Amino acid sequence: MSAAVTTARNRPREYEVTVTEVRLETHDTATLSLDFGSERPEYKAGQFLNLDPHQFPAISHFGAYLQEQKGRKEPARSYSLASAPHEPLVSITVKDEEFIPGFTRYPPLLSPYLVHGHLTGTKMKVLGFMGPYVLPDDVEERTDHLVHVIAGSGAVPNFSIIKDALHRGLKPRHTVLFSNKTWGDILYREAFEALEREHPGKLRVVHTLTRETDESRYGPHVRKGRISEAILEELIPDRATCLVYVCGPAITPWDRRKALETRTPATPRFMEAVLGHLHDLGIEDKRIKRESYG
Repeated sequence: MSAAVTTARNRPREYEVTVTEVRLETHDTATLSLDFGSERPEYKAGQFLNLDPHQFPAISHFGAYLQEQKGRKEPARSYSLASAPHEPLVSITVKDEEFIPGFTRYPPLLSPYLVHGHLTGTKMKVLGFMGPYVLPDDVEERTDHLVHVIAGSGAVPNFSIIKDALHRGLKPRHTVLFSNKTWGDILYREAFEALEREHPGKLRVVHTLTRETDESRYGPHVRKGRISEAILEELIPDRATCLVYVCGPAITPWDRRKALETRTPATPRFMEAVLGHLHDLGIEDKRIKRESYG
C-alpha cells in the first residue's frame, strides 16, 4: 500500500452514531456504547475520538456563556476509546469532571451531560479516529513485558489496548498499576478481574488507593497510598526491555498560567510524579509512552 493511500485511509472523518447504551461505571463515570450502523469503522486500540459540544441544544446556552467568559470558541472534546477493534460496538468512557472553586477555572461543559444526560437513543456526530497512544506494530520484537501505569479515567485507553493485545494473542505479558482514591472509584474492576482469570500469567493488576483507611480488606493486590518509586521498582524488574504506558492527570495549561502569575512552581500531578520515578529507575524515555489529561 502506498504512503498516500495509507494517509488517506487513516485521516479522521466524521460519523453519525447512535448511543445504544449508557452504563454507569462509578458514581461519576459512564461508558457510552456507539452504533456506527452498517459501517464497521477501523481504529487502533488506545486511540480517541472527538465530540463537538455545539451539536447538543441542551447545553447550548451554557456553552455560549462559557465562550463569552473565555473569549474563544469552545473546542471539541477528546474521549479515549474503551472498546477494542474486535468488539461489535465502539465505546467511550467519560468522567464527569470536577469543578473546584479556587482550583478549577471553569465548570465542565460536556462531560456532565454525557454521563448524566440519559442519552440512550441519541444521535450524535463524532470525529474519529486519532492518537499515537497505541502499541507499535513490532511490539513482540521490542519487549515481552508491557507495563500500564494509570490513574482514574486514565485507565480507558489502556483497557482498550490490553483487551486488544490479549484477543490477538500477542506475546508480551501485562502488568497494570492502577491508582485511585477509593475502591469504589476503580474503573472496570470486575472486567479486569475477569481478564486476569481468563489469561493467567499474561495479566497482573495491582491497585493503589489513596483515601481508604483499610485497604487490606480488598486483598493482597491492593496497596495504600500513591504510586511510589518503590512499587514501580518491585513490579518492573526488566527496566531495560519493558515498554511503559502511562496515562493520567498532568499539570494543565491553567496550572502553568497560575504558576506564572503567582511566581510559584506548578504542583506536579500524577504524570509528572510517575515520569520522575521511571526516569530515576533508569527507564529510558524512548521506552515510555504517555497520554495525559487535566
